[in-house]
Amino acid sequence: MEIAGLVLAAGAGRRYGGPKALVRLDGRLLVEHAAATLTAAGLDRVLVVVGAAAGDVRAAAPELATVHNADWATGMASSLRTGLTALAATPAEAAVVLLVDMPGVTPEAVRRVAAHAAPGALAMGGYDGRRSHPVLLGRDHWPGVIATAHGDRGARDYLRAHAAEVRVIAVGDVADDTDLDVPPAHP
Repeated sequence: MEIAGLVLAAGAGRRYGGPKALVRLDGRLLVEHAAATLTAAGLDRVLVVVGAAAGDVRAAAPELATVHNADWATGMASSLRTGLTALAATPAEAAVVLLVDMPGVTPEAVRRVAAHAAPGALAMGGYDGRRSHPVLLGRDHWPGVIATAHGDRGARDYLRAHAAEVRVIAVGDVADDTDLDVPPAHP
């Protein structure tokens, strides 16, 4: 079974001061870090959704497979819809979704969640009782996610509506789901 990785990296990063995909952390762009995390986890393909500064992201990381979200300004959900629509043309039977601004999510966390992949699967990383990324969406759920994802909520409403089907996989011992909303303060 083919499992795809999907990096949502289309935002403008208004609170951050620029697109987070182009932020450097430990000498590497966040978009490269996220894609490398999914690749290191052993996923079969990795697709990055770009939008704001798409040309700059593609120029800075030409090795990444990308798809352009023309509606990126409407929120993260449009990137999720764009990515899942693109993956529907592939043999992937599940997708592991990762946000570009969560560099603490590790390949081991992705592997744990991806181990539950199936066309009908829904799974999320668990952090001390809290649900977060990575998120696994089996192909059977893609049409429902695409139909219900709006604004910056991504798959949240769909996952809540299907809460009984969502497996929460403990990953807090190997990952950190802190997102980088604002640049670190410098003394």
